[in-house]
Amino acid sequence: MKLKHSAAIICLALSPALVSAEPESGDGLFALTGSGSSDKKFDSNTAAVSFDLGKFFTDSVAAGLRQSFGFSDSESNSSWSGASRGFVDYHFDGGSWQPFVGANLGGIYGDEVDETFFAGPEAGVKYYVRDKTYITVQMEYQVFFDSASDADDNFDDGAFAYSAGIGYNF
Repeated sequence: MKLKHSAAIICLALSPALVSAEPESGDGLFALTGSGSSDKKFDSNTAAVSFDLGKFFTDSVAAGLRQSFGFSDSESNSSWSGASRGFVDYHFDGGSWQPFVGANLGGIYGDEVDETFFAGPEAGVKYYVRDKTYITVQMEYQVFFDSASDADDNFDDGAFAYSAGIGYNF
């Protein structure tokens, strides 16, 4: 009886390595990510949610739209912000692990936000926990600009954006 349980445990432990995680040309993708923070007294709070909607145009190249919404609340003020951007990512075939690099271009807007454009590189990894379902982490470097000449001047003054979430290929 113990041998059957041990074999089942070993099979479960190895199952992520056996997942057929490779996206295929024509697959759609949807991902949902979020973040939040609060001070120790919960007087100042922020929360953000983002979703990706896109398509794999080849087995390695995906493109789509990413929409983010953020909310900030403190004792003295509340505000919201949003960012809309297009992205193109190249995925490296690593079985269940799918690292990717890419670029994005979009705009940021909202209360108390300098409404402007941004662009920059992005990188991350997707780990497929099931055939088409993955956990993802990603980082973007956003360079803000009002005109093309501003982008080069503002590269050193960019901002990092991090996200973690879940996704699905359909």
